[in-house]
Amino acid sequence: MTELAPASRFKADMPQIPGVSGPSARPPRRGNPLMPLIVAFLVLGLVILLAVRWFSRSKPAESVRAEPTPQMEVPAPPPDPDALLPHVSEFNPVVASLADLAKPWSSVDFLLRNKLNGEEIPATIVRLPEGSPGLASGYWAFSRKPIYGSCKLEYITDLTKLRDEYEFRSARHPLVGNPCTHVLYDPLRTANLPGNTWIRGAIVQGSDIRPPYGVEIKVQGKEILATRAEQ
Repeated sequence: MTELAPASRFKADMPQIPGVSGPSARPPRRGNPLMPLIVAFLVLGLVILLAVRWFSRSKPAESVRAEPTPQMEVPAPPPDPDALLPHVSEFNPVVASLADLAKPWSSVDFLLRNKLNGEEIPATIVRLPEGSPGLASGYWAFSRKPIYGSCKLEYITDLTKLRDEYEFRSARHPLVGNPCTHVLYDPLRTANLPGNTWIRGAIVQGSDIRPPYGVEIKVQGKEILATRAEQ
């Protein structure tokens, strides 16, 4: 009796179809050869993007630290023109010499110290065309501090300025004016104040309480002295 071989020893052959290979003949699947290159470009792009963002954030901070803080320059106040004027007080009363005021309408500016409160008052002395140069009546000294307001009075010898800026067409000689109110005072005219007091510098244009405060002067030898200011 013939012994049959075990079923495991036999393997049925799969039928072959012409032109079609079986499972064992299928080629292995391969990946995309460009994939590593694409990944490399993506990584490189990400690195570049991070570098640009870091650089854009860090650059302003570095520039702020490197550049000094700009300093605002405050312009210096203009120098006071009265600061260089001669200072006159009871201990040094000399204002000018006769030679300084030899010509009519010549003038000298000075600062007169008030002995009561220590204030230095800007003042001007004018040589009048009338009167003797050796007498106090030949001069007029007045305070340039106005009765009210903050504009200092000015002694105006330019007749064109009187006509154009102050609109005083009949100016024939120098006048004293207030540049803020355009009030004009005439050194050759006097005004009568209450109490029958006559003072020089009558108002010829505009309106004011009174003429400028006067400064009392004396002539001693060849020097002109300022003794006190009217209050």
